[in-house]
Amino acid sequence: MEFTEVVRKRRMVRAYDPDRPVARSVLTELLELAIRAPSAGFSQGWHFLVLDTAEDRDVFWNAGADDPAAEPDPWLRGMRSAPALILAMSDKMAYLDRYAAADKGWTDRDEARWPVPYWDVDTGMASLLILLGAVDHGLGGCFFGVPVEGHQQVKQAFGVPERLSIVGVISLGYPAPDRKSPSLKRGRRPVTEVVSYGRMRPEPAQPGS
Repeated sequence: MEFTEVVRKRRMVRAYDPDRPVARSVLTELLELAIRAPSAGFSQGWHFLVLDTAEDRDVFWNAGADDPAAEPDPWLRGMRSAPALILAMSDKMAYLDRYAAADKGWTDRDEARWPVPYWDVDTGMASLLILLGAVDHGLGGCFFGVPVEGHQQVKQAFGVPERLSIVGVISLGYPAPDRKSPSLKRGRRPVTEVVSYGRMRPEPAQPGS
């Protein structure tokens, strides 16, 4: 599949065929794409936890749930049908340590030197490579977040070290019919609206300003 076609076909899939598992070999290929993502200072401060057994996925979905026995809503029912989940996590200390190395020289490891948390940015870019690779394999995928109150429960359930932060979760599987997100009705903003050359155009005055 041509790269532009992969990009145009990618969308967030929220329902999967539960009877079609994703082979470990395919998951490995996708993760090998992920580690080709760029990272500041080649820090590579990411880690991916793969949950591809029913037992592990149930532990994930139940971790931090207000009532694990409650009937899931339609979104959750669709997402729980995914045969594979990948927790994408970042390691801030890998970056602070890397930039304290002799060839970088920030020996104080001061987090204030990072106005943008590149450990999270880089993990997000790696996650996008997984999503694009999934399309090329005929799979569907979705990137979603873990609720604030669920982070510690999920980390404890799977023995995740405290230094790692959960940036998001990627669900993977063979797509099943699903309802497109109502947010798509907002339409995709055109390039002319989100791109500037040379300098930014003055923004139109807001009513009442």
